[in-house]
Amino acid sequence: MLIVGLGNPGSAYAQTRHNIGFMVIDEICRRHSVHNISKSSFEGELFKMGSHFLLKPLTFMNLSGRSILAVKNFYKIDEVIVIHDDLDLPFGALRFKSGGGHGGHNGLKSTDAAISPQYIRVRMGIGKPEHKSQVADYVLHPFSPDEQKRLTEWIEVAADAVEKLLTQTYSDVAAKYSRKGGI
Repeated sequence: MLIVGLGNPGSAYAQTRHNIGFMVIDEICRRHSVHNISKSSFEGELFKMGSHFLLKPLTFMNLSGRSILAVKNFYKIDEVIVIHDDLDLPFGALRFKSGGGHGGHNGLKSTDAAISPQYIRVRMGIGKPEHKSQVADYVLHPFSPDEQKRLTEWIEVAADAVEKLLTQTYSDVAAKYSRKGGI
């Protein structure tokens, strides 16, 4: 299985809403004995955890699919999980989706175009700004001080859910870990 956390490379983006996928991958790596097996051709940070792979594409969000495809093809991986921020869900929400549309998310658009939309999505709600014109600025800024107080717990819950997806059925994990928000 290939587990991908979407985000943008660089310290300027490290704690932004758009990088919640990277944060979950970092938490899973922290919990397990992983080996960095990155190659320049993967265009991302790739870690091996047992028989599974963890990827943080370093292509910037809009080109994430390029990195995912490179790893998927090199290791002949069929199953992919993508962890990403979701503007349509309130902060702290955690939802799961198998297949479906990209909802305007550029990282998902790129992934869909590269590997097809048939993968599991771990949707992490970040809320949305008051006006649609503020979306780009909103996702590229850090969480509010109030959100930051609850961020660690939320990342831990998402990491727990992703780990369970490796050993349990999608429907069981979705039933147990889905949250409407309010972490």
